[in-house]
Amino acid sequence: MQLPFVILKPHDMKHLTSPFVLGLLLSTMALFSADLHGQAIPDVQIKDLESRAVSTAQYITEAQGPVLICFWATWCSPCKRELNAYADYYREWQDLFGLELIAVSIDDPRSVSRVKPYVNAAGWDYSIWLDPNGEFKRAMQVINAPHTFLVDPATNEVIWQHNSYTDGDEDEVYEQLEILAGKHD
Repeated sequence: MQLPFVILKPHDMKHLTSPFVLGLLLSTMALFSADLHGQAIPDVQIKDLESRAVSTAQYITEAQGPVLICFWATWCSPCKRELNAYADYYREWQDLFGLELIAVSIDDPRSVSRVKPYVNAAGWDYSIWLDPNGEFKRAMQVINAPHTFLVDPATNEVIWQHNSYTDGDEDEVYEQLEILAGKHD
């Protein structure tokens, strides 16, 4: 699908700052975000929280169970609420489904230094990857955060994705994990 091309004049720019227009733009971006269902995880070299190199596709392929990849940033309130909610269920999901959760920070080079202190304070037990240059974000066609992907390591393919976060979205993740495990009709 090709998006329309629009030319904005300088006097039109003031209208783009209204909350309604910004919400409409973000909603439209979410509608046109790529559907990666059935697509393999691209192989990108990034770093973890301890500055160790990570090969994204290799890491996913070697996982023992499903992998939940959450793109987030320290400046993104819905992202932090989502990851805090997942933290409440993570141990249970590990026991039931063998889930591995990876939180991919998209903080840029100026703010990436805030990630480790934030994660330590939050007490998250899952893997944290750093993508300050946005290479993995672009490869996964993430437009805005939070953006979450559920990956089946047996096929290295995205089987579900969700953009944004509202309280209770963790129930949808649980349902998708049940489906993947064959425990849901």
